[in-house]
Amino acid sequence: MKMELPAVRACFHLRVLIKFHLLVGALALVAAACGTGAPPDRSTTAGNVVELDQIESSPRENVPSALTDPAGEGLPKPLVDPADIISGGPPPDGIPTIDKPKFQKASSVDWLEPKEAVLSFQLGDEIRAYPAQILIWHEIVNDTVAGQPVTITYCPLCNSGVAFNRRLGDRVLDFGTSGKLLHSALVMYDRQTESLWAHFEGRAIAGFLTGANLELLPVSTVSWEDWRRKNPSSWVLSRDTGHKRDYGRNPYEGYDDQTKTPFLFKGEPDPRMPGMARVVGIRNGRQSVAIVLDHLGKTRVVHTKVGDLDVVAWSKPGLASALDSGTVAMGREIAATGVFDTRVGKRHLTFRASGGGFVDKETGTTWDLFGAATSGPLTGEQLTALEHVDTFWFAWAAYLPDTKVIGQ
Repeated sequence: MKMELPAVRACFHLRVLIKFHLLVGALALVAAACGTGAPPDRSTTAGNVVELDQIESSPRENVPSALTDPAGEGLPKPLVDPADIISGGPPPDGIPTIDKPKFQKASSVDWLEPKEAVLSFQLGDEIRAYPAQILIWHEIVNDTVAGQPVTITYCPLCNSGVAFNRRLGDRVLDFGTSGKLLHSALVMYDRQTESLWAHFEGRAIAGFLTGANLELLPVSTVSWEDWRRKNPSSWVLSRDTGHKRDYGRNPYEGYDDQTKTPFLFKGEPDPRMPGMARVVGIRNGRQSVAIVLDHLGKTRVVHTKVGDLDVVAWSKPGLASALDSGTVAMGREIAATGVFDTRVGKRHLTFRASGGGFVDKETGTTWDLFGAATSGPLTGEQLTALEHVDTFWFAWAAYLPDTKVIGQ
């Protein structure tokens, strides 16, 4: 029987993705053998690229590894069926992480396009940008920001950027790519115990640390143009990664399409909407909400309650999808998002879109995409950013099946 065109296209792109993942693994093994894959010797400054201070990770512990057998002897029972933790193609660290990140000032960056996606991460008064064109090849950056060890992650297959506090009790963990997937989402491993972690939720699902949870930290995906305008003197992860990659090219070309099938996803996605539909996922304790991005892009502002939190999510056009075109910067236009607690002091505010920003109805103050009051009575105030995930519906629903949906 002749296959319909969408099915043929889906199969073609699935084969391309499988080949890509296997190719990445092969490149990593060749690089290791030839000595070309390791980062260069540490240097504080090279031109306008700087290596910032990093907190040292804890040493490797003498405990059984879950990398080869998640249910191996001497390990706790995994939190998920080990059969659901499947190979994505590359071996452990076949997709190399960035463990000695180098940065340059935003004002000196000339290799990012205005609408190109970056992950914006702020801790205290320190803010950094992690370009999607780099993360798409490495997926994990082990970093230290404002004296805090953190991990910034991006999973292209589920289109999710998630940040974590790397401190777990007395340990300072650092993470690698395990080469495995759970619900077509990145499975990390920590190098201290070689436990397996679901990047999507920051939880150890197998290994010595099974059941442990990392603190999730807010991160948002915005355009380079908006980020640079806001932070011209702040740090941007540089292309000086110690690895040779075709930064700027999207190896997942065409994956951002609602007619596609998620790569190596077991079973059927939640039928409430197409698996590859984009959503803004917000979680608070046991409660979660998924706002359909197309809806948020049209309304610009959505107020909701997630558990005991009054939340506002808003959007701004002008962001290029990193997973559409063969060039990261040339992807179709989608919306950048921000998610915030509506409280300023003891007052809850309500918002509407106004031009490229947002205005609260209570005081008439104008706020930008990053939650900062830029003009009006509350100028100088900052809304509290909330941890959220810009992701595909199939992944959000697989991890949080009881989620509420807004804008369907």
